Amino acid sequence: MTILDKIVDRKKVEVAEAKSKVSFEDLSQYPLFNRTCYSLRETILDPNKTGIISEYKRASPSKGLINGTNSVAEVVKGYQDAGASAISVLTDTDFFQGSLADLTAARAVLTIPLLRKEFIIDKYQIAEAKAYGADIILLIAACLTTEELKDLATYAKSLGLNVLLEIHNEEELNRSLLDTIDAIGVNNRNLKDFVVSLHHSYDLVNKIPDKYIKVSESGISNPDTIRELKKAGYQSFLIGENFMKTSNPAKALSDFVKEI
Repeated sequence: MTILDKIVDRKKVEVAEAKSKVSFEDLSQYPLFNRTCYSLRETILDPNKTGIISEYKRASPSKGLINGTNSVAEVVKGYQDAGASAISVLTDTDFFQGSLADLTAARAVLTIPLLRKEFIIDKYQIAEAKAYGADIILLIAACLTTEELKDLATYAKSLGLNVLLEIHNEEELNRSLLDTIDAIGVNNRNLKDFVVSLHHSYDLVNKIPDKYIKVSESGISNPDTIRELKKAGYQSFLIGENFMKTSNPAKALSDFVKEI
């Protein structure tokens, strides 16, 4: 059983437990549920911003604890001030030590799009994302069928959310080219064994139709890499661990941006 399999199995239990405590109807009454989402496309394509989606990530299955010191609000506000185009917040508890409370804490200090980084397998998690302040949801092709992707993306769009599809290979890309997707991210980290290679981004960039925002995710630690990825055709770059492993993630991003 891969790490991804273990995570998805755990999600099924989590979602069932959450549904038993808070209904869809309850979520729709949360104050943030009816707010208008920020546009991912507008902010990514804004020439005054970096295209970087900076991530708040305390821990990961492959690295363990990355940063148990800096608060969500402190880090994401600093990311925004340093020029991030959007913010990603991990909400998985068991494997990444995140929570939905982190999402709301981030929303309170941000005026740019916020991504709920989660392993979504059910519409309920999308309703949660809206209720807790997200503008963007992530759908991971590796753990969803094409029909599931269609169903979940359509529901997300009905709530006004932006949809980022994550792929790892050409097969996942070709079965997932939906009109309800706003952006396609190539994850350079294989979620089955967590090995990282930027070759995935370079191999797939020209196979992604230009109507989608093109995002390179994971394994980016050098400003030179951003320049090369931009030349290749990427408009956005999701970076978490590179900044989070420092004592001051916001300053790390600020210094990184100066070198791009």
